[in-house]
Amino acid sequence: MTIEKQTAGKDALGKFAPKFASLNDNVLFGEVWIREDKLSLRDRSLVTVVALLAQGLIDSSFQYHLQNAKQNGISRQEIAEILTHGAFYVGWPKAWAAFRMAKAVWMEDDEVTDEKSLHQRQMVFPIGAANDQFAAYFVGQSYLYPLSTCQVGVYNVTFEPGCRNNWHIHQAQSGGGQMLIVLAGRGYYQAAGQTVQKLNPGDVVNIPAGVKHWHGAQPDAWFSHLAVEIPGEQSGTQWLEAVTDEQYDNLG
Repeated sequence: MTIEKQTAGKDALGKFAPKFASLNDNVLFGEVWIREDKLSLRDRSLVTVVALLAQGLIDSSFQYHLQNAKQNGISRQEIAEILTHGAFYVGWPKAWAAFRMAKAVWMEDDEVTDEKSLHQRQMVFPIGAANDQFAAYFVGQSYLYPLSTCQVGVYNVTFEPGCRNNWHIHQAQSGGGQMLIVLAGRGYYQAAGQTVQKLNPGDVVNIPAGVKHWHGAQPDAWFSHLAVEIPGEQSGTQWLEAVTDEQYDNLG
């Protein structure tokens, strides 16, 4: 595990206190923190958190080092035990204040059991709202989150298990078409007259204009992909018939 080059000193104090900024970025983080042969990053994070806790420095720097500690492998259970143990030596009020900040840093590690939330954790882009505007062209529940509506349209489309869109064609006089970039889950893509293609995170599908096709989730999995609209002249989507349950059930 390596530590990223630090620029906080330069960013915050580069003009006001250039020497201090240089010592912070180049010596403290550029030399001391990277000596993993002497002490691991995880252990350095532990020592730093306890030292700041003892001084009652529950500020942005403490939050930064808590985030560092998490990144360096200290679990939620471990930070809770570290702060609990430290409370008896540095003071109960300091520990209370530290716990409030640590809880926020490790909050996303709280147990999540519903499938939608678990799926959301697998990708950086939001699932978005129910895709009501296009619900007539989907079997099952889908969600839509627009990432870009300028220059090139980019949308995160999410399908609940078993959900799929209708057969459709991206029409264009020239150019046009669509690109799918799979973000999370497992899905299907099928062009008319071809066998179905199973999709996994990282897969990319290039769909030329004029090709009849459909895409959606596999029966037992959520599925999300970026839908990238390829610019074209007089372009638009022609929606067609639904993928029937019989067609869909026979894919496996």
